[in-house]
Formats: sequence, structure tokens, C-alpha cells
Amino acid sequence: MSLRVTDESKDIDITNVSSSHRQLQQLPYVHKVGKPPKQNLLKEVAATVKETFFADDPLRHFKDQPRSRKFVLGLETVFPIFEWGRKYNFSKFKGDLIAGLTIASLCIPQDIGYAKLANLNPQYGLYGSFVPPLVYAFMGSSRDIAIGPVAVVSLLLGTLLQSEIDSSENPLDYRCLAFTATFFAGITQFILGFFRLGFLIDFLSHAAIVGFMAGAAITIALQQLKGLLGIQHFTKKSDIISVMQSVWTTVHHGWNWQTIIIGMSFLALLLLAKYIGKKNQKYFWVPAIAPFISIILATLIVYATRADKQGVQIVKHIRKGINPSSADQIFFSGEYLAKGFRIGVVAGMVALTEAVVIGRTFASMKDYQLDGNKEMVALGTMNVVGSLTSCYVTTGSFSRSAVNCMAGCHTPVSNIVMSLVVLLTLELITPLFNYTPNAILASIIISAVLGLVDVEAAILIWKTDKFDFVACMGAFFGVVFSSVEIGLLIAISISFAKILLQVTRPRTAVLGKIPRTNVYRNILQYPEASKVPGILIVRVDSAIYFSNSNYIKERILRWLTDEEEKLKENSQPRIQFLIVEMSPVTDIDTSGIHAFEELYRSLLKRDITLVLANPGPVVVDKIHASGFAELIGEDKIFLTVADAVLTFAPKMEEP
Repeated sequence: MSLRVTDESKDIDITNVSSSHRQLQQLPYVHKVGKPPKQNLLKEVAATVKETFFADDPLRHFKDQPRSRKFVLGLETVFPIFEWGRKYNFSKFKGDLIAGLTIASLCIPQDIGYAKLANLNPQYGLYGSFVPPLVYAFMGSSRDIAIGPVAVVSLLLGTLLQSEIDSSENPLDYRCLAFTATFFAGITQFILGFFRLGFLIDFLSHAAIVGFMAGAAITIALQQLKGLLGIQHFTKKSDIISVMQSVWTTVHHGWNWQTIIIGMSFLALLLLAKYIGKKNQKYFWVPAIAPFISIILATLIVYATRADKQGVQIVKHIRKGINPSSADQIFFSGEYLAKGFRIGVVAGMVALTEAVVIGRTFASMKDYQLDGNKEMVALGTMNVVGSLTSCYVTTGSFSRSAVNCMAGCHTPVSNIVMSLVVLLTLELITPLFNYTPNAILASIIISAVLGLVDVEAAILIWKTDKFDFVACMGAFFGVVFSSVEIGLLIAISISFAKILLQVTRPRTAVLGKIPRTNVYRNILQYPEASKVPGILIVRVDSAIYFSNSNYIKERILRWLTDEEEKLKENSQPRIQFLIVEMSPVTDIDTSGIHAFEELYRSLLKRDITLVLANPGPVVVDKIHASGFAELIGEDKIFLTVADAVLTFAPKMEEP
């Protein structure tokens, strides 16, 4: 009897144990949120500084290396030519030689025209394609960039300088101010690269750059109507209204029909050459050599017909010889020092942005790494040296870089070849350009800048992001209807406004459960996702700082109020738990913690429990350090939304 009872007791015990075991198996396993190990202040600051300024770990090659090897690596870091030069061979030289000769034929006529945009004599454009490319070839890390004066920077510099000094009344001080601005442009670029502050130029968005470049291209093209139509008295303003008024008011007495024939004929020829090169990339050399051939033909035509005697304006004189020193012409004191500094910073930043965009584009095409900070140091050094050798601001040219790439360049040696060709031009050929008509220079500039109007990119921006399109159009219309500097200011302002808007008004979303999964997603993106009865799940898609913490708190409460009103109308159970999904929250400051404390107290009054899901390591560390974790209870912090729902939601059938 006792045995039976004992056996029954054992059966009962075994049954109870089995039942308890099954119940334990049915309970969900909830993993605790990990708290990162505490770091001391010095290590935390060092890690932050390293991630901000040295994310690419530039000194990794120097680790565990002997002193002699470190010296060689340091030399290669400053002068990359010593790195790729060891592997240079005749096969690469053939490609660089052809590319260098090709871009030289393109740059010579462009440089003469771009110097006029900057209100400088033609030789100063050629100077910019001699010394700066040599410096860049030794220090630059891009294989494809072709260095020299460019249209947008030339126009910007000319506009800013002209607002301070009239180039026709005081050409000497104007030229000195140009060299001063170039010096400070180089210093600005060098400092940004040396102190690894290149991320600052990223504040000018791609959309703003597209609009600014297109507006500048239209402005440059309109200003060339003076040379294309043979108008002698032309407005000094750059906005489209002033330019068109100046054009139409001179239609009966200011236009020269010989100039128009020369200009329009060669413009058509240049556009045809560009079309041929675009249609078939095998003929890339056609648009590359077309400007040089055009300038030779136009010069011969004017010389043979003596069209200059019939009102056709010509270049007249280009100073022969290489760059003279201009070190004694830079304003290091006086009233023009501050003006030169201001103009130099603006021009340097625009030039830097254009060069970095070009460099990254071709590096991506050819699948190699481009060190942005090293590029800035190289560009800054070449502009500082250029300012001492009679050059104005130079940078990477997109049209020449594209030709350089298609011509088969392998290294920056193509820049050296181009520089040597320009040297020979300065020493031997410049007298032959005396009869070059201004109309052909205008045609070359117009055909070159039309490529900066990227309609396809603007359409893509419209389809992708309407606010980006506003930035694009704002920059475009600012340049076209006002001035280059106003357009640039609008572009920067809209870019910053977008950043501020995104920071101060981050997105939040209500989440629902995707059927037959444990995944919770935005119910607007996934309409089939179902809300969990009694629980509201809200995701915050941004770091939480003083600038947006109050908005986030109020937005969450507004989501809660809207949901409660809907439930009340449909006579459904009230909200008992508010789960905040914090996966996208990368950081939180004291204002953010304070906002969550206020949210917690507000929810307490409504008898609603605040729950956090998946906070990151930085956020976890701060909510523990501030005591907020103890305030809401550490059992209210979960690894996933699913864990939180399984813990708090009533049992319900799988949908």
C-alpha cells in the first residue's frame, strides 16, 4: 500500500515536473541588453577624435616598421610619385604621352579664353597649365585629373575681384589681388587637408553642386555673347536680365556680322565634334583637338582676310616666355589683404569641391582609392606655388580629365607632358596667336561649359528627393538671375537648411507586426503589418539631441493621442504599453535623457508603461549613467521589439 502510494506520489511528482518543464519551455527566452564596458575619459575622447579625423587610419602603414622604412613611407605619403614611379614603365609612358598631348591641345585654347573670364591677360591662363600641373604630378594621388584653369572658378574669381577693383582702370592692383586670392585659396586648401577637415566640403550637397554648375555654365555662355557677336560695350553684370538687355540694345549698331559668321561657324563645328566624340568613344580625340584646330583656322582666316580691320576683335598680344615671379605682388598687408583672404577662401573652396568630385568620379570608375585629404594638400601646395609664379586659382577640369581618361592615361605623368607642351607654347608659339579672334575663344568656352548643364542629373534629383531639387534649382536660379556668389550662398544655405531640418525634425514611425514573422516594420510601408492590441510601438529614426529631443517627445505623445482616439472610437482596449524602438538612435545627450524622463512621467499619469527596445551601446551607457534605466526599471529595456511584445502582450493567435 505504501509502495503504491509512494509510486503514485512519484507519478504525481513526475507529472508535476513534466508539466512545469513544458511550461518553462513555452515561456519566451528574453536576452538581456548588453551594457558596454566602461571606458575612461581619455580613451573615449581619443577614440572619438580618431574616428572623426583619422577614420582611414593613415598611419597604419608605419606600424612595426624600421626607421629607414618609415622615412621612405613618409616621403611616399607626401610625394606619391615615389610610390607609383617605381612601377612605371614604357608601356604606361606611351599612354601618358598620348593623353598629355591630347589634353594639351584642348587646354591651350581653353586657358586663353578662361583668362578673359577672370579679366586677366591671356598668358595668365597658360601660366596656370604650366607650373601647377608639375606640382600636382609630384603630390597628387589621382591618376586622371588634368590640372589647369577652369571656367567656373575663373568666372567666380573674376566676379569677386571686379567687385573690389576695376580691372580696366587699375590692372596692376587687380592682378596683385588675384595672386593674393590664389595664395589664400592654396593656404585654405592646404589647411583643410593637413588638419584632415575635408569633410567640411561635403556640406555642399550633390544637388546644390549640380544646380550651381548649371547656373554658372549658363552665365558663362551668356557672357560670351560679347565675343560671339562682336559687341564692344557690354555690361559688367553677370545676371541674365542685364546680359540680355545689353545684347538687345546693341542689335542695330553694336553687332559685327563678320564676327558672328566666324563665331557661329566654329561653334557649330565644335558642337559637331563633341557629338561625334559622344556618339562613338573611339573618336574621343575629335572633340579634344577640335578647339586647337579651330583656333589655328580662325587665326589664319583673320590674318588672310585682315578681318581685324573690319571690326573683328582679336587677342592682339600674348606675352612670350614662362611664368615670371609674382612673390612681390601679393598683398601681405594693407587694405587688400582681408579682401584677398575672403575671395581666396571662397574660390579655394569651390575649386576644391570641383576637384574632389572629379577625382572621386574617376577613382570610382577605375576602382582605386583616392585620399581626399592628400588631394587637398596637393591642390593647396600647387596654388600657393602658383600664386608665386603668376598663376591664378587652378583646379581639376572635368572636360580635360574626361579626355585624359579616355586617351589612356595611367599616371599624373600626363600632366607633366601637358605642362611641357604649354612651356613650348609660351616660349615659341604665343606670337602666332596675335590674330586669334575673340569670337573663336567665345565659341570654345561655350562648347566647353555646355557640358556642365546636366539635365539628366536634375531629373534624377527630382525623382529621388524633392527637397534636393529645391536646393538644385535655388542654386541654379541664384546664379542665373543674380550672381555667382549669390548662387553659391543660396546653395550653401539650402544645404545647411536641409541638414538642420533633418536634425531638428527627424522621422518617427508606428510599427506593426509582419504576418507569420516576429518582425516589426513601419505600417505605412507595410500596410499588411498588424498593430498589437494594448501596445503602441514607435520607432525614432535619428540620434536624439538638444535640437530635436522636445520634438521627438511631443511627436511620440501625438502618436499616442491619435491611437487612443482611434481605439476609443472603435471601443477597443486602451494602450497599456508604449515601446520605443531605438535601433536607429546612434546617440543621445542630456537633453534627450531629460525629454525621455518627461515622457516617462507623462505616461505614468496615463497609466502607461514606457519600454525601450534595442538601444545601442552609446545610448545604453548614457541611460545607465544618468540613472534613467533605474527610473523606468531595467526589466523595461529589451533586446528586440519582439521580446518586449512577448513579455507584455496578452496571448493571441498567430495572424
